[in-house]
Amino acid sequence: MRHRVRKNLHFKKKDVDHRNSMLRSLMTSLFTHKALMTTEKRAEAVTPFIDKLINVVNAVESEQDKMNAIRRVGEYLFTKESSIALFEQVAPKFKGKTSGFTRITPIKYRMGDNAKLVKLELF
Repeated sequence: MRHRVRKNLHFKKKDVDHRNSMLRSLMTSLFTHKALMTTEKRAEAVTPFIDKLINVVNAVESEQDKMNAIRRVGEYLFTKESSIALFEQVAPKFKGKTSGFTRITPIKYRMGDNAKLVKLELF
């Protein structure tokens, strides 16, 4: 029996590298486009990572902290445009908050596998 296992990070037949790449691409496209449509399980899996990234950017106080934040964000995001959008547009909007940056709105069920599709957007 495995206690304290996060069930939302277990995707069927996906290895760790595939799962991390999928979560990174979801974060990159969310910061670039401000909203995206994905399955409910993927949206719930990426939400804690989005909160951590925004908190890293909001904790910047000095130039040294800013360089460390750029390095930490660069580990997770694929493109330079998404990291620029995070630093200049997204993080200043949530300056006083510590969590609750995303909204998950159900849309419909996908044809074929009947997966629940949701809209993940920055709140």
